[in-house]
Amino acid sequence: MDILKTVRNWAAALAETVISLLALGIVLQILMGGAAIPFFGEPRIIETVTGHINSLGGEGIVGLVAIWVLYSIWKARK
Repeated sequence: MDILKTVRNWAAALAETVISLLALGIVLQILMGGAAIPFFGEPRIIETVTGHINSLGGEGIVGLVAIWVLYSIWKARK
């Protein structure tokens, strides 16, 4: 069980790191106006996130349930 706890903590830390990098990329893209950003290249982060949200919204109730499940998993991680 100790191994599972270690893997869970590692996965949570990785998810938090990815979300932090995503937020940083969004802020940099807004500030730089879409210009090339060092280590990110020419990001299309906002367009990608918007596309994913639109595709989930286009699925109707299934998209809403998917968002609810992901949110529940995220809140229950602690």
